[in-house]
Amino acid sequence: MTITSSDVCVIIAARNAARTIAVAIASALREPEVAEIVVVDDASTDDTADVARAADDGSGRLSVMRLDINRGPSFARNAAIAASKSPFISILDADDFFLEGRFRNLFAVADWDFAADNIMLIRDDTTTDPAKVVAPRFQAEPESLGFEQFIEGNISRRRVQRGELGFLKPVISRAFLDRHGLRYDEKLRLGEDYELYARAVALGARFKVIRSCGYGAIVRADSLSGRHKTQDLKRLADADLALLALDSLPERSKAVLRRHERHVRDKYRLRNFLDVKAERGLASAAAYAFASQSNLVPILQGVASDKLEALFRHAGFAPRRAPPLRFLMDGTRVEKDL
Repeated sequence: MTITSSDVCVIIAARNAARTIAVAIASALREPEVAEIVVVDDASTDDTADVARAADDGSGRLSVMRLDINRGPSFARNAAIAASKSPFISILDADDFFLEGRFRNLFAVADWDFAADNIMLIRDDTTTDPAKVVAPRFQAEPESLGFEQFIEGNISRRRVQRGELGFLKPVISRAFLDRHGLRYDEKLRLGEDYELYARAVALGARFKVIRSCGYGAIVRADSLSGRHKTQDLKRLADADLALLALDSLPERSKAVLRRHERHVRDKYRLRNFLDVKAERGLASAAAYAFASQSNLVPILQGVASDKLEALFRHAGFAPRRAPPLRFLMDGTRVEKDL
């Protein structure tokens, strides 16, 4: 794939990100392949928009839009896609940053519609200055990501550090999105990346992944994705049902997708049980749990697991804390030049 030096539009949907957005913008402005940066301030109550404008380097690449009503990341990203024209799109979260040379490495890989690299996950309580982070060098080892592998890679497991493939932040071909009429699902405030990637791959997108690291993600306990509502889980499970209606999916792919749908739906059932208990009491929650076996089994399993974890913590066996720095995907380190 041959490109010029200015092909990428970086989209940053931001809400109350005044503390971090300048670093995100600076990391994008540093990359010569970036022709546009569109920041969409999603009705922040702080000075996110002013801080973003102040981060401009005078090159004319940065524009800042502001929404008066909070509409969620999908709406904000779609608005930025509509307002931009570069042939490639790259999503950057407002508290994350690109590592230098990211796009050079991604565009060195041929034949793709989506191209993603490894993510360096940095715990937010570390003293690391994102502007000074240098990731270890990994061999690229490009590989294609198929539908079933992607869906399986988004089924999280208890007591296992999260590393779902939906966390990937690929560079996306605008031509592919336009050809298939794809945009972010604005009903979703959780899993919107997962849904877009899954639908694209189901429609034939060539999704390439390299192990080289070009994206730095700050892992925060209070992130927007970590504060999702119970109904957000239901909407994500319903999105899986919509994907199941695609005629192009073979049965083995649908079987994997059904597992993901049940996984998310079971989380919703447990969360909804706890909400009902908090709002209307144990009797109402029990009635909800016993209304069907589909409700009862994941609720019993979830409550039992929560109680067991609480007992272990009380006994001094706290769950192992995530390391200050880790990577979404394993990779083979490049030996230092002699």
